[in-house]
Amino acid sequence: MRFETSQHARLSQQMKLAPRMIQAMEILQLPAQELRERLEQELERNPTLELDEPGSADAGGAADEEETATGADGASGAESRRDGEGSSPDASEKPLRVSEDGENFELAREFERNYGDSDDDRAPRVRMRDDGAGDRKLEAMANTPDRAESLAESLQRQWRLAEVDESMQLVGRRLIEYVEEDGLLGADLSTIAAQSDDAPGGPFTVEQLSAALTAAQAFLEPPGILARDRRECLLLQVQARLAGVPEPPDPVDLQAWRDAERLLDKHYSDLLANRIPRIEQESEIDRERIAAAKEILRRLTLNPGAELSNVTERPITPDLVVEYDAERDEYVASLADGTVPSLRVAEQYRRMVKDRAVEKSTRQYLSERLRGAGWLIDAVEQRQAMLLRVAQAVVARQRDWFDQGPELLRPLPMGEIADQLGVHVATISRAVAGKWMSTPRGLVELRRFFGGGLETEGGGSLSFEAVRTRLREIVDAEDRRHPLSDESIAAALREKGISIARRTVVKYREQLGIPAAKLRKQH
Repeated sequence: MRFETSQHARLSQQMKLAPRMIQAMEILQLPAQELRERLEQELERNPTLELDEPGSADAGGAADEEETATGADGASGAESRRDGEGSSPDASEKPLRVSEDGENFELAREFERNYGDSDDDRAPRVRMRDDGAGDRKLEAMANTPDRAESLAESLQRQWRLAEVDESMQLVGRRLIEYVEEDGLLGADLSTIAAQSDDAPGGPFTVEQLSAALTAAQAFLEPPGILARDRRECLLLQVQARLAGVPEPPDPVDLQAWRDAERLLDKHYSDLLANRIPRIEQESEIDRERIAAAKEILRRLTLNPGAELSNVTERPITPDLVVEYDAERDEYVASLADGTVPSLRVAEQYRRMVKDRAVEKSTRQYLSERLRGAGWLIDAVEQRQAMLLRVAQAVVARQRDWFDQGPELLRPLPMGEIADQLGVHVATISRAVAGKWMSTPRGLVELRRFFGGGLETEGGGSLSFEAVRTRLREIVDAEDRRHPLSDESIAAALREKGISIARRTVVKYREQLGIPAAKLRKQH
């Protein structure tokens, strides 16, 4: 066997995305709230970036002018500094004293005043302004809420207050470890017992787990926590209410609460299948009482853990605003004011990069930061411009929706808007992702205006969203004593000029969360 080495020359072409392009795509895809958070992070990381607030002074000389007060003879601090030091004629520039061994002490003092001791890549600590206004970044950090308590942590805190012996405390803690986000138990007792060998106080038997589970279900709040299934979850809530937790039921509804407990205990499967005549026959409860019990059950929750969860929905911040111009009889799209903060590059750092008196390493560091700041500002400007162009194109194509409502939403593939604007379809997809538009018809997600559709018998076209809207209107108008079958709904749509198959009706009905006809029937 012989080993040989050789060299070969080869020509090839490769396409790589530049960091600047990758950043621009990321910025384009971010919704308004996430973009604000991203820009706040960049403001902390990059010292050359600053907010461009209305009425603020020029970035290069604002801080210096605040530090140089006017003298008693009327001369400005900048002039007295020039007279005393004989430095650069630019009043906004500070002289840089360079020591014999090359260390720039004045530059170090400048960074220390502005950014504390952090001269590395960590987030700098911006000094407080002397004009009495608190630093916005420090205020935001102080107002940031603490880490939210998880559901399991909240239940463990409650369980520690239970008056049970130590052994049952340990068993209950083990059970709480298996709680799901909805508050239900995530495993059966035999599985938990098999996995309890390494638990404190373990292993546990099924009998121990069952006894602790009964005690925990009775003690923990809200009622329904640690239920093994949905039926038990509802039953625990009804039993707790009958026991006066959190308050006894109204005497008028007392019989309905008792009937609800009986239905859950004895006739749950028939209740799910809406077999009301069978329940009436076997339970000897008339239909009026069954209807009242069902109304009681509608007040209960299948997600008791949500009452203890601290998860808050993020507010919707629209990127775009559409208003109707009556004089021109058209809808005008514009960017929402104040959604994205305006940024600029601090001029004092531009001058430091050009100043040969500043150390080379410092100038290189600031040059990189200035380049990154410029890329970020350009990416934000491109995002805003692309969003506005897409919104204007959508408003022009979907005029019927703005005039008459969702039932006239037209099919609009993203490729059509991409061809119109001369960009790739992926750019349109990123531009509409997570973006919202404030319209005369309320807040609407921008992606909702895009999608396929079908031709109507009259020669027009409707989007799939408009077809689903028509389907819901038909179901809402039906007689619940004789609900429409899927075939009947398809026939009603054909009368409106929309021809779709029964299986398509089933698909759209399930997407809208509409149950089947037998479950919609009211006896």
